[in-house]
Amino acid sequence: MNRINKLTRWASALMAVGAVGAMPVAHAEIEIGKGLSVTGFLDMSYSSVKPDGGSSSKSAGIDQFETDFLYAGSGGVSAEVDVEYAGAGKDPVYGDNVTFVEQAFVTKAITDAFSVKVGRFLSYSGWEAEEPTGLFQYSGTGYAKYFYGYYQNGVSAAYKGGKFAVMGSAVTSAFNPKDRNEIKTAPDKNDKMGYEGGLAVMPIEGLTAKAFYITDGDSDTDIINTWVSYAVAGFTFAGEYNNVNYGSSAANADGDGDGYLLMANYATGPYGITLRYHDFEIKDSAGATVDDGSAFTISPSYKVGDNWLIVGEYRMDKSDTNGDSNSYALEALFTF
Repeated sequence: MNRINKLTRWASALMAVGAVGAMPVAHAEIEIGKGLSVTGFLDMSYSSVKPDGGSSSKSAGIDQFETDFLYAGSGGVSAEVDVEYAGAGKDPVYGDNVTFVEQAFVTKAITDAFSVKVGRFLSYSGWEAEEPTGLFQYSGTGYAKYFYGYYQNGVSAAYKGGKFAVMGSAVTSAFNPKDRNEIKTAPDKNDKMGYEGGLAVMPIEGLTAKAFYITDGDSDTDIINTWVSYAVAGFTFAGEYNNVNYGSSAANADGDGDGYLLMANYATGPYGITLRYHDFEIKDSAGATVDDGSAFTISPSYKVGDNWLIVGEYRMDKSDTNGDSNSYALEALFTF
């Protein structure tokens, strides 16, 4: 069954079930001085992964602890610095059990609708959030490294109208927050820039559609990311489609790939549940699969209090390149 037919089948199934997911927990924004406040979260989990025909691997501990410092000044100037501790296997750039500045940027609101920011900030792209506080389940799809931008150094501008928004960024790299575009030994060895542009439309209450284009000179990569969501009466439905093309100087030279997800979520009172299905495939220039995966995820949740969320998850993965597996997880997420 091809990917489009599978997408149609799962879309019908999710809409029929009505699906169901986690609700966000509150952030306090504790004031510590004039115009200065702090917020953050602590994310802990237990997980077990059982490959088909193999032994289970289990893990427990702190996944992430983050403290965000926020400053609201005069004249439309604000700033944010996020400091993160990432546990084992939790950050693709900085490594295991490390503390680092995740993002740091200054924003100038030119008008109520138009703003500019400079520094290190997260890409606008992607339906699934980078932080656990923005996810509807415990795990991400795992395909963000192919189809989303990451933390970036550069300048960005955004305009937010009543029913639409446009945004754009010029950055040293779309995927590597450590990239500073340092000058190499010869003029033709200089690092290249990355660019991101996006459009969002919100035609009616609860309905949002976004499309992004990312091009990165360093990795010779072009990405299209599109998603749509609809929230009504406690339900949230979302769908995403992604496409990537690699140029001749990319690590996967002249390769390409695509992927999608379908998600449905319901929350009422302290309870929530999410259903998600995703599928992706990355190919080389000859059309051979270099990475792929699909998974069905079900994730119930319970809000212990405004600042404490418990999330469970069962996930069934299938992959020609990585093998099939079943995984279970229990997460405790505390925000402040």
